[in-house]
Amino acid sequence: ERASVKPTAATMAAMALVVSSPWRAAGGRRGARGASTARKGSGPSPCAAVLADARAPAPKRGRASCMPAVGGNLVTGAPTAAKPGRRGRVCAGATSIQGKAYVTRDNIDTDQIIPAGYLMLVPSKPDELEQLGAHAMEGLPMDLYPERYIQEGKMKSEYAVVIGGENFGCGSSREHAPISMSAAGTTAIVAQSYARIFFRNCIATGEIYPCESDVRLCDSVTTGDSVTLDLDANTLTNHTTGECFDMKPLGEAKPVIDAGGIFEYARQTGMINK
Repeated sequence: ERASVKPTAATMAAMALVVSSPWRAAGGRRGARGASTARKGSGPSPCAAVLADARAPAPKRGRASCMPAVGGNLVTGAPTAAKPGRRGRVCAGATSIQGKAYVTRDNIDTDQIIPAGYLMLVPSKPDELEQLGAHAMEGLPMDLYPERYIQEGKMKSEYAVVIGGENFGCGSSREHAPISMSAAGTTAIVAQSYARIFFRNCIATGEIYPCESDVRLCDSVTTGDSVTLDLDANTLTNHTTGECFDMKPLGEAKPVIDAGGIFEYARQTGMINK
């Protein structure tokens, strides 16, 4: 039986850097430009298998599935106990996320994701977490985003996946940004690139999967399209258009998010005492 050893502060800091670093999470290929569809001479793309078998029912993954009562979105994966007070988390350990996509552009900052006036809301309090989710993406300008992320009079978003361009999550270091999106019902973001602190906050809190693609998906996907994000095959399938795109793997970041964040991951792996 392995003895429980409490790591030093330096060890914890190093661990956080390793599992949260964008280049590490992307398998060391941060900034590399590869094709998002099958390339000549590069072997079969995961998308080829997806498109070839599009009419076949999707195989069941894990031991169970979770279905949130938000816009018919479906998240499948092994069951994990919900974190106390975090009603925003749909299902930890997701392998497949299916639902509608909400499309944004470049440089979506944290003031647009959750305006500063709502930062006094405490995520550990369930009623305030719900309010935090209800105001997610409220700062997006009306002239550019007439289709709102959360419809007027609603508390939840109908969009399971948010599509972004470059530098998603720039601005302040507020953890409320990924937490609010998760509380609203979104499980994953797929962007061309992320602001470093936002990317790390997604992983450290375990609230949302920050996926990356070399392709500029915000030019290929439209708000309301039905999509499936496969976190095992690293593909995003747009059922509305029939297109399939390759994602960069989350790598060592995924188990941290699956666990519910950096501290839950550390407890489950024996890095710190439970």
